[in-house]
Amino acid sequence: MAQLEVFVEADGGSRGNPGPAGYGAVVFDADHASVLAERREYIGVATNNVAEYRGLIAGLEAAAELGARVVSVRMDSKLVVEQMSGRWKVKHPAMIPLADRARRLVAGFDRVSFTWIPRAENSHADRLANEAMDDASLVGEVRTALDAGHAPAGDRSGSASGGAPDQGSALGVERDPPSWVDEVRDARATPETGANAQGAVTDSEDAAPIGAQTTPAPGWTGATGRPTRLLLLRHGQTELSVQRRYSGRGNPPLTELGREQAARAAKMLAAKGNIAAVVCSPLGRARETAEAAATALNVPVHVLDGLIETDFGDWEGLTFLEAAQRDPQLHARWLGDPSVPAPGGESFDQVRERVEAARRDLVALYPGANLVVVSHVTPIKTLLQLALGVGPSLLYRLHLDLASLSIAEFYPDGGSSVRLVNDTSYL
Repeated sequence: MAQLEVFVEADGGSRGNPGPAGYGAVVFDADHASVLAERREYIGVATNNVAEYRGLIAGLEAAAELGARVVSVRMDSKLVVEQMSGRWKVKHPAMIPLADRARRLVAGFDRVSFTWIPRAENSHADRLANEAMDDASLVGEVRTALDAGHAPAGDRSGSASGGAPDQGSALGVERDPPSWVDEVRDARATPETGANAQGAVTDSEDAAPIGAQTTPAPGWTGATGRPTRLLLLRHGQTELSVQRRYSGRGNPPLTELGREQAARAAKMLAAKGNIAAVVCSPLGRARETAEAAATALNVPVHVLDGLIETDFGDWEGLTFLEAAQRDPQLHARWLGDPSVPAPGGESFDQVRERVEAARRDLVALYPGANLVVVSHVTPIKTLLQLALGVGPSLLYRLHLDLASLSIAEFYPDGGSSVRLVNDTSYL
């Protein structure tokens, strides 16, 4: 079998050096004709060199996810190219862990080369980096608006008794402003040209209490700073989950047991405290579970469409056996290939793309905060997959119980860790 060869082009910039910073990375095929993957992210205040290394890491991770074995890295950063080629030493403390992470990624390929190119030849990655940096001011504006404009969960207007709420305010879930994340994404459509991977690591420290938030000293992994901690809560029981049927975009309500599970999870989270917000899928079973948590915590709920469950298409409502009998060949391929969509539905690769976008938005909007994320099996597994930096096999091998809690952390320097998986001790 021929080895997959790709080009990785990466860039990073900082408006102020240090200042609002972001990176961009693009993976091309061996002919340098087709784009196979793109990555970009606003990373907060950092230097140009830190942003450039973050772009390199993201590009190498994207190449690894594609199954590439031979990688040609092209960057307009002389510093990064010379350091990664071993001709210059890495001396700055902020870049030592980033360079180490990049080298660990390089070791996973059969062959990697580094080439310096003029900035004009790195325009694609430069554009992505600028789009990421454009998010800086908007992220601050959105965060300020969120802080000023949302009442606590127990004091929401428009939910008084005496009349049925409209469709947008069912369960009392706040959705104003309706485009609180879309506005962040829209900024990426108007890049400002001319501006100058998430890496997955494990955490060597003992797990801190769920509600605590600390700034740990650098451990053996090198991850530093205060992470955004995502408390990943699966929704409570529904009738389809009792019957073990594919439950994607359908909207079955929680059962009586499901509501009890949501209440128990809410009580556990309230006891931990120090949670900035609750974010959830737009589907009713997730929103009802999220509302229980938000009421107990007295914090806002935000609906984020990217957290919705997989669209199982024509398999919606079928059992595993029924789907396998209906489409035996397709079902078998779907189980082993994340690029294969369900009939009339979506693939796990498509789910990953939107979940990764949601993760980037949450980390940018809530740096260093604890967030409860109420979602479904596939989005939660995908967030754990991103934090671990592993392939799609995790989707098929990891079990998540109803109303279970998992915890993933994403650090400002690009590191990530998983602290907890499938806890149900409170149920």
